[in-house]
Amino acid sequence: MSQTHSFKPIFDKNSKILILGSFPSVISRKFGFYYTNPQNRFWRVLTGVLNSPLPESTDEKIKFLLSHHIAIYDAAISCEIEGSSDAKMSRIIPVNLKPLFKEANIRQVYANGGKAYEICKKYLEGEIIKATKNEVIKLPSTSPANAKFSLEKLAKEWQIIAKNLKEQF
Repeated sequence: MSQTHSFKPIFDKNSKILILGSFPSVISRKFGFYYTNPQNRFWRVLTGVLNSPLPESTDEKIKFLLSHHIAIYDAAISCEIEGSSDAKMSRIIPVNLKPLFKEANIRQVYANGGKAYEICKKYLEGEIIKATKNEVIKLPSTSPANAKFSLEKLAKEWQIIAKNLKEQF
């Protein structure tokens, strides 16, 4: 079934890093915000590596991201997808990152999982390198479908974000 991404990127002029997912899950599309499936470990991993309390509400999540100079969005603005499975994505239309890069000083882009990375490499790589002078970095997916990665193993891999932010400030 064809789906269109219905919510805006989270960023401001102070955002330094951008984390791109692939496309919102069914639950995220239902609630209109990123990583709202309680089984997705995105918020737990990110707050863990940044040593911050877990935000509960959408407003708290936005405040958390912006206070840490993090932008989030998804690599696909539209696609054919069955359920929430990245493996079932087809007819992908990539997102337009130009407005985000124009307003924020993004220095590094991270892909949350293999599909997000694949979309970045196939459609967005030139735009990302032009804006950041860096290639996109692939991180293991925080999705519950990525069962081979425990929360601890994810946190170890995602620690690069805390290191990157520390180097910039």
